[in-house]
Amino acid sequence: MCVDHSINCMCGKNAASFNFRDNVLPFDVIAGLYCPACSGTTLYDPTTMVKDNDWIIAYNMEVARFMMQKTVPLSRVTPDLLFDEGYCTWRGVTPTDHIDSAREREELLKLAKTDKKRYFEEFKTWGIKRMERLAQAGWRKAYEREPVKA
Repeated sequence: MCVDHSINCMCGKNAASFNFRDNVLPFDVIAGLYCPACSGTTLYDPTTMVKDNDWIIAYNMEVARFMMQKTVPLSRVTPDLLFDEGYCTWRGVTPTDHIDSAREREELLKLAKTDKKRYFEEFKTWGIKRMERLAQAGWRKAYEREPVKA
C-alpha cells in the first residue's frame, strides 16, 4: 500500500505529491523540497538529496536509516534508493504527474464519446509517447533504470 502526501517547496511557488512505498517511512523523512524556482539557491548534497529535473528533495537520512534498518542494510540506505525504489518518491513520474496525467486522460475521454476505435488506438500510444516525452524532458522515473541494490 502507498500513502500520498503533498508538500510545498521552500519558496512556496510549487507543490509536489509523494508516495511512500509500504508505509516504511514517515512523512518526516522529507527535510525539504526545492522546485526549479528555489533549487538554484540550494547547495546540493548527494548524501542527503536527490535531484530530478531541477527539483531537489532533501531527506532526513537519520530518520530513513532508523526506519529502514530491518528492511535494507544501513550502508545501502541512500537518497537514490529512497527515491528510485519508491520509499519516498513522486506520486507518478513528476511532482505533479497525478494531476497532469489525469488532465491528459480527460482529453482522450472526449474522443471515446465520438470514436471508440480511435480512442482505444490513441490511448494505447498515449502512455508510450507520454513516457518518451517525459524521458526526453529529463525526468528520472520516465526511463528504465537498474534497481538500486538493497
